[in-house]
This record gives sequence, structure tokens and C-alpha cells, in this order.
Amino acid sequence: MWGRNVYDSIAKFLQFQLTVNVVAVIVAFTGACITQDSPLKAVQMLWVNLIMDTFASLALATEPPTEALLLRRPYGRDHPLVSGTMLRNILGHAAYQLLVIFTLLFTALQRAQRAQAARREERL
Repeated sequence: MWGRNVYDSIAKFLQFQLTVNVVAVIVAFTGACITQDSPLKAVQMLWVNLIMDTFASLALATEPPTEALLLRRPYGRDHPLVSGTMLRNILGHAAYQLLVIFTLLFTALQRAQRAQAARREERL
């Protein structure tokens, strides 16, 4: 029972971490290419990673096993840790998070550009 619980906790933690890291890398790379400045600096990315690692591991390490785990067949040695369903979940959650982050980033960028243009017109 405990072995299956540990396996499930590791799989959930891995799914969470991969989602967060995929989003962080894409945001940093795309933001650097489009705005010529990374939205997340290196130290900020380290802090995000540290906080996400700590809270996710604490949440998943304290999840108690249930009797339903014994009803499931055990996974074989050749069973992949990242399954197809997990990959779909990672990509789906990452796409949603990227949509929200880029909407906020580019909306703020457009507002800043409009405010800067208004200040220039005001000076003239």
C-alpha cells in the first residue's frame, strides 16, 4: 500500500514540476525574444522553483494511502513514469497557464506603450 502511494506521489510531483518548468522556460524564452528582456530574471526563476518544490513536496508527502490503492494492479518495471495521460495533462495545463500569462504580459506591455506615447505627445 505504501509503495503504491509513494509511486503515485512521485508521479503527481513530477507532473506538477514539469508543468511549472515548461511554462517558466517558454515564458522566459518567448518574453526575451519578443520584448528583448526576460520577464523572469534568473534569481526570480530560482525562487519560483524553490517555493514550488517545497510546497508541492510537502503536500504530496503528507497524502495518506487509501485502501483503494490495493485494488489497482501494480505497475510493471517497464511502465513509464510519465504516461500519455500525464503528458496530455502537462501540455494542457501548460497551454492554459501560458495563455493567461501571455495575456497579462502583453496587455501590460501595450498599456505601458500607450502611456509612454501619451507622455511624449504631452511634452510636445
